[in-house]
Amino acid sequence: MTDQNNMDLPSEMADRFTRPFARFLKVEAAAGILLLLAVLAALVLANSAWSASFLAFWEKPVGLRYGALDYSRSLRHWINDGLMTFFFFVISLELKRELVLGELRSLRLAALPFAAALGGMIVPVSFYLALMSGQQGIHGWGTVMATDTAFVIGCLALFGAGIPPSLRLFLLSLAIFDDVGAVLVVAVGYGGTMNWAALALGTVGLAAVAGAARLGIRSIPVYFVLGGVVWLCVDASGIHATISGVVLGLMTPTHAWVSSERLRAILARAFAHSDTAQEGKGALERNGLRRAGIAVTESTSPVERLEMLLHPWVGFAVMPVFALANSGVVFSGADLRQSVSVAIFAGLVLGKPIGVLAFSWIALRLGVARLAASLSWPFLTAGALLTGIGFTMSLFIAGLAYDPAMLEAAKIGILSASVASAAAGVLTLAWLTARRRSV
Repeated sequence: MTDQNNMDLPSEMADRFTRPFARFLKVEAAAGILLLLAVLAALVLANSAWSASFLAFWEKPVGLRYGALDYSRSLRHWINDGLMTFFFFVISLELKRELVLGELRSLRLAALPFAAALGGMIVPVSFYLALMSGQQGIHGWGTVMATDTAFVIGCLALFGAGIPPSLRLFLLSLAIFDDVGAVLVVAVGYGGTMNWAALALGTVGLAAVAGAARLGIRSIPVYFVLGGVVWLCVDASGIHATISGVVLGLMTPTHAWVSSERLRAILARAFAHSDTAQEGKGALERNGLRRAGIAVTESTSPVERLEMLLHPWVGFAVMPVFALANSGVVFSGADLRQSVSVAIFAGLVLGKPIGVLAFSWIALRLGVARLAASLSWPFLTAGALLTGIGFTMSLFIAGLAYDPAMLEAAKIGILSASVASAAAGVLTLAWLTARRRSV
């Protein structure tokens, strides 16, 4: 009988890079659909007869209380500062994997989305500051900085193979770069009063994580506990706690403990023991199989293993819960013409694509970046229009930057800008793909 393994195509080294990337895109595309449903549900509930109870639910205090000690926060706070740390951790894992193992290992290829992300942060902020000059709410400039990865990838998924794969890589890399940039701004610009003792303890925690890795400790629960300690210290330091997810993600090793050659040798030995098993050799066979199981697990890098473990949870649980907690906007009496709504709308819909295209052109003109052969300027322009979908990070920063009186206006600006950007990008891509098919 033909060996089933011989019926499969042989794997290539490139599969190590393309398969994780393809898996990431599939999860993001599916998560985008669920995220949209969560947004619609939040909007419907916020404008229904259950509006008051729905909005009050997210403000319920949750935490520990013991005598004078009170470590409780609202449910929304735990979602935005706690669960979102996993979101930023996964984003950092993907960024590091692409930079170390993926296509962004090429500095000139990585330079293009990096420059585009930089422009997509600087220009929208300039628009916002110009429109809000001298007005209350100018501190919310960070709201227009980032791009929502899940919604952008979801829009691209509508066109399947009709768009260049290089456009997906460009937009995913851009979104990851400016998400990380935005959370760094959050950590510095939207934190509280600095507690240097807590920050020092957090640094010790990070050193403990690095030390455990150097000692060869590979137990995920150990790092989960250490990461939790780091999060608590950073949360108490005055820096926004989600920065701990970014730092820990970038610290995660990208190389597997067991090489491919060693894995094959261990598996061959385990199968040999299994095939020649005799009475009294059961313990030897079990040890071989146990060693083979560990080797299979450790033949995948910690970055990829953690990404596979956490990405579905982030995409299908964390992000929809975040959307439910933060997307509830009451439309009665809403006015899109409020200055903060207009500034956010202009920053995302106009500033983002202008910044992305301008800085991309400058990077290419200076020769520091290279445009992928399959990526044309028309498709790059369509992708730039989609970067105005700032939904997740924009809501995240808005919750930190605005007081309750302005937050509703900010949310309206974010939602309307995201809808307009999605419509502009999707319609442009539809026109380009139709023209491509007709040629």
